[in-house]
Amino acid sequence: MPEPSAYERQPYLARLSTEVAVAGEVEGKPFAIPADTVLYPEGGGQPADRGSLNGIRVVDVQRADDGIRHFLEAPVAVGPAELELDWRRRFDHMQQHTAQHLLSALAVEHFGWATTSFHLGARTCDIELDTPKVTAEALTDLEELTARAIRSALPVAARRVTPEQYAALQIRTRGLPESHQGDVRLVEIEGIDITTCGGTHLATTAEIESLALGRTEPMRGGTRLYWLAGGRVRARLAELEARNAELRQLLETSGPELVATTAARLEALQASERALRRARGEFAEARAAVLAAGPDVLVDAHFAGVDAGFLQSVARDLLANAPAKAALLTAESDKGAFFLVAAGPDSAVDPSDAGPRVAQILGGRGGGSGPIFQGKAASLEARAKALALLEK
Repeated sequence: MPEPSAYERQPYLARLSTEVAVAGEVEGKPFAIPADTVLYPEGGGQPADRGSLNGIRVVDVQRADDGIRHFLEAPVAVGPAELELDWRRRFDHMQQHTAQHLLSALAVEHFGWATTSFHLGARTCDIELDTPKVTAEALTDLEELTARAIRSALPVAARRVTPEQYAALQIRTRGLPESHQGDVRLVEIEGIDITTCGGTHLATTAEIESLALGRTEPMRGGTRLYWLAGGRVRARLAELEARNAELRQLLETSGPELVATTAARLEALQASERALRRARGEFAEARAAVLAAGPDVLVDAHFAGVDAGFLQSVARDLLANAPAKAALLTAESDKGAFFLVAAGPDSAVDPSDAGPRVAQILGGRGGGSGPIFQGKAASLEARAKALALLEK
């Protein structure tokens, strides 16, 4: 077996002097394959590291048949190379990945919930557990067990074993690909967990710092559990505190009263919206009555600050009161420009024929059947032309 890369031998190493053995390009993307690397390639649920090679930013790291490809912002030549790791990103991944091992081990040991998958996202992480339901009380207990293990500063170590040694060990997960041959890499949290893994990990559980469990959701007959660990917990707390401060200022209330004040404001807003809908309905009914009582056979009206629904209300009331009339109704609001062609059963206008032609004049699209054709217009500048069409 070839010697493991530096990221595996020394996961805390952030700089490395090496050689670019291969330089190439794939689909217009330049890459380099160094003889050794401190940058972890994507795999096993852990994202690829970032960093630089000879000062050129590394945008991705992937395993390939010819080696570990470091995709770059610009090409480099074969020869001496200085690699530098984005340590902040790496340490975050080490915190999340080690926390996942700990969380999964405690979940299966104390609750019988085996982890079926793991995802390390940019903002949050999740594991899928093979249980259809997780109670709030159980999550509290699991979080406390995890916190206790973090405080215990348990050693975390990686090692390689032979296939024979591997077969004799009690391993939590045996996630080896079918094509795997040779030694097996194991990651062990002392006294709690041993599992196969190729990722980078912390030296002790104390470096996880903290872990907070979040929401759960049903997933493929099991349960997906979201969580944060390490620096992400502090970052999320700071984010929530900043958001709460803005809300307290906007709502002019204290933290303990924030939810009650927000609920009261929402209730008042909903009441105002209901009142506004009633007023709009009454306004539509009144406008339809005025239009129906007028002498014109072709009704022409434009409304500001309303949408297509308002035009429909006016049209329905108009035709109910004046079946011999036809109408061109338009409106403009922050949602756009709208038009409607309507005609009663005693009118000479056929909306299914005139409507598409009006839509074409206004540069819009629409549809409908029966007495109403409606749509959205690109502009109402040609409104007079559309009205002239209907007058014919």
